[in-house]
Amino acid sequence: MTRNAAETRDAPSAFVENRPASAYSERADRRTQTPTRDPSTYRDAGRPLAPVVGSVSDHLRRPLIVHCHLRWDFVWQRPQQLFSRLAAQHPVLFVEDPVHEAVTQAVLRVTEPQPNVVRVVPVLPESHPHDVDAQCASVVPLLRAALAAHPRMAGRFAGAVQWFYSPMSAPVYLGQFGTVGAVYDCMDELANFRFAPPDIAARERFLLDEAKLVFTGGLGLFDAKSSLHHNVHCFGCGVDVTHYAQARDAATVVPPEIAALPGPVLGYFGVIDERIDYALLERLADAFPEGSIAMIGPFAKVDPASLPRRANLHWLGQRDYAQLPALVKGFDVCLMPFALNEATRFINPTKTLEYMAAGKPIVSTAVPDVLRQFVPIVEVAHDHDAFVDAATRALHSPCVELLDKGVERAQRATWDAIVASMRGHLLEAFRPARTAALPGAFLGASARALGGE
Repeated sequence: MTRNAAETRDAPSAFVENRPASAYSERADRRTQTPTRDPSTYRDAGRPLAPVVGSVSDHLRRPLIVHCHLRWDFVWQRPQQLFSRLAAQHPVLFVEDPVHEAVTQAVLRVTEPQPNVVRVVPVLPESHPHDVDAQCASVVPLLRAALAAHPRMAGRFAGAVQWFYSPMSAPVYLGQFGTVGAVYDCMDELANFRFAPPDIAARERFLLDEAKLVFTGGLGLFDAKSSLHHNVHCFGCGVDVTHYAQARDAATVVPPEIAALPGPVLGYFGVIDERIDYALLERLADAFPEGSIAMIGPFAKVDPASLPRRANLHWLGQRDYAQLPALVKGFDVCLMPFALNEATRFINPTKTLEYMAAGKPIVSTAVPDVLRQFVPIVEVAHDHDAFVDAATRALHSPCVELLDKGVERAQRATWDAIVASMRGHLLEAFRPARTAALPGAFLGASARALGGE
């Protein structure tokens, strides 16, 4: 039994409506045979082709087929951080959930957003059923044909490992594409999210039974899943230290939308969804009438018209990942104003270390993983009044020693180190039977390197 809680993320799920749970053990009966398909069926953005990397028999460069409910061009978070790095050694096929558009037949929209990462967006007619199994069943023959004939994919993903973020598609997709096994990267307890399908827990049990390797995005998730699988490893949030260190660079210019706000500025960046404590934001806006509350990020599963309104509460919308260090430089205090509900019970917010790397004081609500890992660098408040008091202290007397410790902590939890360690577990789990045991170096960064206090 292999379990590892080495170092101990945040994203909404975009669920589609699904029918009642099917008999997953009979999924083979639903699989569709691969039709012959004209390559012109696929839509392609026309980027230059990346070269085929390595041999499919070389497990050190084994391809990865990723099934993800998050869009590659949404918020830059765990999947993008991992696979933008894993692509240096492994061809990555990033398959997103289908979209419904005004097309006459199902097609695949294929692009290559960065070298060695091929992005596939299945496009289904508007009239196509929204049932998740029916959608996946329509995608399977398209994806099989593309793997055989599409110029970006042919011969590139044989013998791949399937990597799942949501268990919803697993009963149909698992084992369909000549793969050697599956990884489940559980970065959220999706069953607790708003609009979660009623059978998602059953689908997760199926995926846990089938996967060779399980990663979790935090300690709470590790506690929940490690009793359900024999090979579970915890890797929580990481950080691109060099990127966010720009916030500490005197040459970095704060963008006008932040620089023009009356100070002090209490700021947040991230997805704005059911995990935010909106009453707390109102309380902060009222407590700092001379200052500004800046909320940066896309809306998900919330109606913007329903959000609280104050003259000094600013909903600034989504910004590109490249802009975040300059934006956070303009924050006097970084906020993690999470509601304490089922959707936040297991989160391990990526922004914690990003704020630390920026050298900023941080105030959070009592999210369990934050309490377990990041106190005292992060000041945790247990109610609204305590949050206001903590924000006031952070504004008027920030602890320089804790800010320095935050930078040091971030430097010990880089995405590069996390990816190296996760890759070691990947190579070990899918090592061919006749291959000698991997050298110790392949097991990646140690728990200490990943940053326990």
